[in-house]
Amino acid sequence: MSVTRSPVKNYLSLIKFSHTVFALPFAMIGFFLGLRMTTAQFSVLLLVEVIGCMVFARSAAMAFNRYIDRRFDAANPRTAVREIPAGIISSRNALIFVILNCVLFVAITWFINPVCFWLSPVALVIILGYSLTKRFTAFCHLVLGVGLSLAPIGAFLAVTGKFNLLPLLYSFTVLFWVSGFDMIYALQDEAFDRSQNLRSMPVWLGLRGSLFLSALSHLIAAGLVILAGYLAHFGSWYWTGAGLFIALLIYQHRLVKPDDLSKVNLAFMTTNGIASLLFAFFVILELVQRA
Repeated sequence: MSVTRSPVKNYLSLIKFSHTVFALPFAMIGFFLGLRMTTAQFSVLLLVEVIGCMVFARSAAMAFNRYIDRRFDAANPRTAVREIPAGIISSRNALIFVILNCVLFVAITWFINPVCFWLSPVALVIILGYSLTKRFTAFCHLVLGVGLSLAPIGAFLAVTGKFNLLPLLYSFTVLFWVSGFDMIYALQDEAFDRSQNLRSMPVWLGLRGSLFLSALSHLIAAGLVILAGYLAHFGSWYWTGAGLFIALLIYQHRLVKPDDLSKVNLAFMTTNGIASLLFAFFVILELVQRA
């Protein structure tokens, strides 16, 4: 007996709302860094606005990805059950949903500060543009990483209105971390992407080459986490979080092998979600106890 989901659950499924766990914790790092590095006072309203920006921007990006890739999703057995190809959400309604979230994102930045408002169209170009990159470049994973890397620096700008090296280091951490695990996730579609003339690292470099580049990306991410902690003179709470984050990066590469992709989803969702949450928890704990 099939169970009919509510429209809200359908849209949450469309945008994979649970995947917000990847970038949102890093946005919180940027937010609390802004408070720690300036004289800005904590504001519940600003925190809600930052979270709102994250949710609306990511929802727009994910829904646009589903809209623009609907033909490919319908042809791929792994993704044919998604909401648009399955007829659960119409392509027209998905596009309306994208536009609505874009408008809400820009509207909230207006209330934050001028810097965030004027940079909001740039952010939208990056996060929406990612969905087109798989058609012409294998570096699409890096573009996705750039999109999510806006979280920590964006939250920092919301608090301070200024750029700073430390949140930028966390943005680059997100860039290489996300790029690395997205290459792992793309392994399961290597044959399909090749058949459709789509670009990805697995198509270009093969399974072994992609896993090597993914590991290299995560090595860079780990190095950036260490560099940030060193430059900020952080203490034991930070290094506990950094150690757990790096350990989980290593662990996911032990889960996925060129001849065994059965644990890709465990490496992609569970491991990285836990890594992000734990790292943010200990970084924020470090920042709060040093305030």
